[in-house]
Amino acid sequence: MHNKSLSELSAALHNSEISSVELTQHYLNRINQHNGTLNAFITVTEERALEQAKAADKLLAEKKAGALTGIPLAHKDIFCTKGIRTSCGSKMLDKFIAPYDATVVEKIDQAGMVTLGKTNMDEFAMGSSNETSWYGPVKNPWDTDRVPGGSSGGSAAAMAARLAPIATGTDTGGSIRQPSSLCNLTGLKPTYGRISRYGMIAFASSLDQAGPMANSAEDAAWLMNVMSGFDEKDSTSVDRDVPDYTASLNDSLEGLTIGLPKEYFGEGLDPRVAATVEAAIKTYEKMGATLKEITLPNTGLAVPTYYVVAPAECSSNLSRMDGVRFGHRAEDPKDLMDLYTRSRGEGFGEEVKRRIMIGTYALSAGYYDAYYLKAQQCRRLISNDFQEAFKEVDVIMGPTATNPAFRFGEKADDPVAMYLEDIYTINTNLAGLPGMSIPAGFVDNLPVGLQIIGNYFDEARLLNIGHRYQQETDWHQRIPDAFK
Repeated sequence: MHNKSLSELSAALHNSEISSVELTQHYLNRINQHNGTLNAFITVTEERALEQAKAADKLLAEKKAGALTGIPLAHKDIFCTKGIRTSCGSKMLDKFIAPYDATVVEKIDQAGMVTLGKTNMDEFAMGSSNETSWYGPVKNPWDTDRVPGGSSGGSAAAMAARLAPIATGTDTGGSIRQPSSLCNLTGLKPTYGRISRYGMIAFASSLDQAGPMANSAEDAAWLMNVMSGFDEKDSTSVDRDVPDYTASLNDSLEGLTIGLPKEYFGEGLDPRVAATVEAAIKTYEKMGATLKEITLPNTGLAVPTYYVVAPAECSSNLSRMDGVRFGHRAEDPKDLMDLYTRSRGEGFGEEVKRRIMIGTYALSAGYYDAYYLKAQQCRRLISNDFQEAFKEVDVIMGPTATNPAFRFGEKADDPVAMYLEDIYTINTNLAGLPGMSIPAGFVDNLPVGLQIIGNYFDEARLLNIGHRYQQETDWHQRIPDAFK
């Protein structure tokens, strides 16, 4: 049952071949069996899940159910869930029980889906390996000595091990796409503003975006139909009609022009990854697409630009966590300053502290113009590169990550090496563009992802391009032996 697609599960539920309670219990049993090995979930909401499943079965029996009614799902623990711990992978929020639902959670609940629990993540979404979580690292189901990627590593591991049929993630600089690449998933970061950020705990407000993590482009399209749409509670939400993302999945790729940035195939890319990605792109050529070499000349500015903008916004966003209103509170403070300093010192991990310090420095008097303002100017150059490229091509393709999954501790002591993990994904966040990673093959039995970048609000086209590739290949159907 755990190898079926969302459309197959939906058909089974609507045809009474299985009940939502039975399906939910099946996944809860798998979580109970494997989570001790993977550490993919921080919180498992068994009681609530079974209640939601019973309600879904009632709707199914009354023929009032929607397409996704009764299908289980895992939420990254960055989305506020009313009455359930929302920790963001941090000691700071270990005891925080959200008093309301994020809009994404609300929409998914309204669709009749069943929440299995909250998945592990890098603390406050800061990391590329899921090693910064206060709850311990998540392990990659393809090799438990290796990282699953981050920050949405818990959702990625849960999906790869088939502990859930679909999951939510968030992407600030690649945090949906990079773990999808390392765990053999289809992960989509939509256009900035396509999905509401209300109730999604902020890391960097101008970069954060929610999206689906799925076993296929088709499954991602089903969840996009539910997650997307305008939200008046989010000032960055775009008021734009939501298409049916499943409607164009089978469209022809004849005449599609694919841009290949020379900057994405140069120094730093594992040659075995390059060969795997190039072979995947050749498949598109066989399907009628045209390949065209392009240049994104300001690609080299991406990492330094991101690591000024993101820490600056994180410094601002995390200032609210001071031990006064909510979050971790130091015991027996001597005075207000002691309360602030010890609460934040005890509640935040090393990577979060590092980024707060970088961001605070970049925003401080005398340095704002030199660093933050300059980074925003570089951000505009990066965005302009993409717009020039999209005058010549329909989509852009390249590797999602420089390498397959690396071993625990391999990059943990070298922040710059860890930051470079996102070198191919950061640009799309800085420009606000949609990007997707799909399974493209394996290197030493470790998954490799192909990244597809589109113009604004081109999610339907990306999903179509991903789906047509997955009709020609079976990489996305492969499952780690230990979790079949």
